[in-house]
Parts: sequence; structure tokens; C-alpha cells
Amino acid sequence: MALPDWSEVALAIGQHMLACSPAELHGALCGWLAGGAADAPDWLRQVMVDPDLALPQGEDALDRMHAASLAQLEDPQFGFQLLLPEQDGVAVRAEAVFAWCRGFLGGFGLVADGPALSDEGQEALRDLANLAAAQLDDEGDSEDEAALAEIEEYLRVAVLLLHADRSLTPRPDRRLH
Repeated sequence: MALPDWSEVALAIGQHMLACSPAELHGALCGWLAGGAADAPDWLRQVMVDPDLALPQGEDALDRMHAASLAQLEDPQFGFQLLLPEQDGVAVRAEAVFAWCRGFLGGFGLVADGPALSDEGQEALRDLANLAAAQLDDEGDSEDEAALAEIEEYLRVAVLLLHADRSLTPRPDRRLH
């Protein structure tokens, strides 16, 4: 299932009067889902931590983003994609990647009671935190373009790893003595 276009999500964000970019919202949603949150119809309220937000309608770009993200995270073919601008220069896209990471960390942090992360999961979360704090030095060139593509691929795999650690790992049986 494909994500809606960046511009569709940006328009829906404006209609809901949210103070975030499409990348940041998608990152927060993915972090929340990868963290092990139970899917819920009021996902936007939970992800944005605002119980008064109007809920997206079924054909709203935000609900389509939610449905596509959930399907992609659970796709056995590893079809997960990040929502990032496609046509902008490397600097704009890199800033969107950093915003996506910040959103992911915020969403992941909303799910406090999950199984412990594997060593690889802990390393992936540290890497996401480092990217979230990153800043660009100057305008990009072709080397930066290749590096950004590698970062995007790494993030894709890291998110799938974190989702597997938190959402797909069976929880041990709890016994009362």
C-alpha cells in the first residue's frame, strides 16, 4: 500500500492545524506504531498528544497515511517507506529526514511499556537520535545525494528492526504464584 503524496499530507496537516511537517508527523506515527502502540481510530490524538484534535475522515490523506504505514510496517516483503519530499534538493530532503527522525523518537517514546529492545534495536535507536540532532553544514552535492540515499535505506531497515523488537516479539507468559 502506497503512502499519499507529500503535498496531500501537507494540505491535510494544514486543515487540521497541526504544527509539524509531513515528515515529522509520519515519523511520529511510525515511531508510535513501531513502539508497540495498539492501533486505534484516534491515532492522531494519541500521536499528537492532544485529545481535542478532530479525527481524520476515512478518505483524509492522514488516515490513508496511517493505513499505508501500518500495512508497510507489517509487510512481509519489507515494503516500508519514509514519507519525504521527492523533488526538492538534497538539503531540503536531508532536513526532512532529520525531522522524520525527531518525530519517530517522539512517537516511539509515547509507548513506555514495551518489551526490551535487542542490542541491535538499542543501537538503531541511538542512531536515530544522532540523526534527529544532526544539522546540515552546507548545500549538498552528488556525494551528499548518495549519502542521503544510504541514510534513508538505513532508517527504513532500522524502523523495521525496532518494530520487530517491540511489536512482533512474543511477550513472555506472566504467571501468578
